[in-house]
Amino acid sequence: MRAAVLSSFLVLATGLAAAATPEIKRPVGAPQANGVTHLARAIPEACAWLEGTFTGDAASPYKFVPVRSSPTCQARARLLNPEKAKPSESTGWKLNDVVRIPSKDCPGLQAVVEIWRLPSDGKSMQLDAQGRARLYLQDAKANAAKAAPTPAYTAKVAIEGKACG
Repeated sequence: MRAAVLSSFLVLATGLAAAATPEIKRPVGAPQANGVTHLARAIPEACAWLEGTFTGDAASPYKFVPVRSSPTCQARARLLNPEKAKPSESTGWKLNDVVRIPSKDCPGLQAVVEIWRLPSDGKSMQLDAQGRARLYLQDAKANAAKAAPTPAYTAKVAIEGKACG
């Protein structure tokens, strides 16, 4: 099953969204060694995190898989397959984040994870007093007929540089 999930979420692309500017700006991550699984990015709205591992294999240098964060987590967004979602700004998706993870064992090689977000209705949810967007069961039941579409996320991975070995 993990192989199916891996193959559906792993997209090797040569050109990432050069024109799009990510909503979140972050520095390059800490170098990761071969065989060490690391957290590439958490998506709490979708009750998931994205794990990556440098394999050391020149044919497939990076393994990338989404993992459910908790079986009891109630997702407020969907995590979609990037091959089916085909995220782009022209279709309403927003480039949310770009995570760059260099390889510790192969200088010049890095994994680049693009996180795309599809807002539910073009405007963000109303924030509560703690600055969080929350959904409450009684409100959801009362407004079930006029519920807005669920927001969605997707993640694409590309490898930059040349694999060692």
